[in-house]
Amino acid sequence: MHIGIDVGGTNTDAVLMDGTTVVASVKQSTTSDITSGIVEAISAITDSEIAASVDAVMIGTTHFTNAVVSGQGLARTGVVRLGLPAGAGIPPMADWPDHLADAVGRHVHQAHGGVEFDGRRISALDPDELRRIAARLREDRVEAVAITSIFAPVSADDENTAAEILTAELPGVRLSLSHQLGRIGLIERENSTIVNAALLRRAERVTSAFRDALTHVGIDAPLFLSQNDGTLMDVGFATEYPVATFASGPTNSMRGAALLSGLSDCLVVDVGGTTADIGALVGGFPRQAGNDVQIGGVRTNFRMPDVVALGLGGGSIVRTDPLRIGPDSVGNELTTRARVFGGSTLTATDLAVAGGLVTIGDPSLVGDLPDDLMRAGLALIADRIAEVADSVRTSAEPIPLVLVGGGSVLLPERLPGFCTVIRPEHAPVANAIGAAIAQVGGEVDKMYSFEGRDREGILAEAKEEAVRRAVGAGAIADTVQIVEVDEVPIAYLPGGSARVRVKAVGDLATGTSRPEGGR
Repeated sequence: MHIGIDVGGTNTDAVLMDGTTVVASVKQSTTSDITSGIVEAISAITDSEIAASVDAVMIGTTHFTNAVVSGQGLARTGVVRLGLPAGAGIPPMADWPDHLADAVGRHVHQAHGGVEFDGRRISALDPDELRRIAARLREDRVEAVAITSIFAPVSADDENTAAEILTAELPGVRLSLSHQLGRIGLIERENSTIVNAALLRRAERVTSAFRDALTHVGIDAPLFLSQNDGTLMDVGFATEYPVATFASGPTNSMRGAALLSGLSDCLVVDVGGTTADIGALVGGFPRQAGNDVQIGGVRTNFRMPDVVALGLGGGSIVRTDPLRIGPDSVGNELTTRARVFGGSTLTATDLAVAGGLVTIGDPSLVGDLPDDLMRAGLALIADRIAEVADSVRTSAEPIPLVLVGGGSVLLPERLPGFCTVIRPEHAPVANAIGAAIAQVGGEVDKMYSFEGRDREGILAEAKEEAVRRAVGAGAIADTVQIVEVDEVPIAYLPGGSARVRVKAVGDLATGTSRPEGGR
C-alpha cells in the first residue's frame, strides 16, 4: 500500500493505492502551513489498521518553488566559481533579479581551476586562494556555499577538492556542488547550484515537518519526495537537493494521467484551482524541456518537464465588460469566496455550475447569472486551453488529449482541434496518483569524444552508468529500463564530440532492500 500526496497552491490531494488500484482519495483546501493539511489529508483516507500496512509515502510539494519565486526563507549563500582566467567575462549572478540576489546576498568569488570539454585543465586549483575566499565567507556569515567549476560534468575533481578545503575552513557550512545538479552549460548550472544552496536550510525544516506529519498519523514507512522528471528521491536526498522538486506537481499529474487513461503517448491538460498545466507524455513520462527553464526569473538547466502553464483554473476570477477570466485566482479561498459557496466573487467554477458541467456548492446562488455570460465564459476557457494544447503538439497527426485535475470540470467533452478527449475516473486526484506510482530514476548527461572510440561502446557505457545510478537510488535492479537516449553532435568541437544523455527508471525497492540517500 502506498500513499501519494500532492500539495498545490489551492488544494492538497491524497490517495491510498494498492498497486495501481485507487483504494481511497481526498481533495481538500491547502492549509496556510501546508503540513497540517497533509496530516488532515492522510487522516481522511486511513485509520490505524491501514496506517500500519502502508509501505511508503510519496509527496509532491511546492514549498521550494514558492520560496524562490517569493524570495522568502532563503539562506545567506556564498558563491565560488572555479575557472579563472577563462570564466571572468560574465560574473556569477549577473542576470539575477535584484530581489533574489539581495535575498541570498551577493557573496560572489572567482578562483582558478576548471577544465575544458575534453578534460584538459584551464588552470591549476590554488588551495591558498580558496582559503582566502573562505575567510571572506566566514566574515560574511554565509550559511551555505555553491561551488561551480567549468565543465564539472566532465571532471568533478576540482569541485570535490574545493569542497574539502571549504568544509575544513568553514565547519558546519552547507555545500552544493554543480556537477551533482545541473547539466552542461556554466551559467545555468551555476544558477541551479546557487538556488539549491540557498534552499538547504529550508529543506531540513520542511522534510523534518513531513516526517513529523507521518508520525502524527501513526505511519512508520519510508518517505519520498517527487522529482521534476517523474521519479522519486528519498527524504535524505531531498534534503540535499531541494531544487529537484521543482515542477513535480505537473509531472505527477501527467504520470497519473498515463495510468488512469492507459496511454503512454498523449497530451495532458491538468486544470487546478489557479492554473492549467499542459504538456506531452512520451513513453509514459513527461517530455523534458530541451532548453533552459526560468525559476523566479533565474535561468537554470536541471531536469524539468516541458509544460506550459496558463493562468486558468477553478478559482480564476471572472470579470465582465470586457469578459476576462484569470490569471488572478481566489486560490485556496475558493470554498469561501466563490458565489456557489456563498461568497461574492464570480469565479470559473461558478460558470461551470451555472452551465451544468458540475454540481457543487449551491447552484441556486448562480441562478441569476446571464446565460450569455455563462456560455461566453465557458467557451473562452475551452478555446484558450485548446489553443495552448495545440501549440504543445509536435506534429499534425491526431493525438489523444487527457483531462485531469479538479478544475477539469470547466471543460466540455470535446475541445477544438482534438478528436479524442478523455476524462478518466479519479481525474481530480491524478497528481496524487502520479506521486504514489512514481518510480526511481538514474540519469547520465556527459560530453564524449568519439575520436578513436566505438560509438556503440560509448552509448553502452552511458546506459550502464544510468542503470547503476537508478539501482543506487533505490530501484529494483530487475525492473530498471532505459527510457531515454539523447545524442546531440557538437559540430564546433573536435574529435566527433557529442553530448549524450541517458535516463533509466525502475520500480521502487521498499523495506530493507532500499538504500538510503537515493534519488
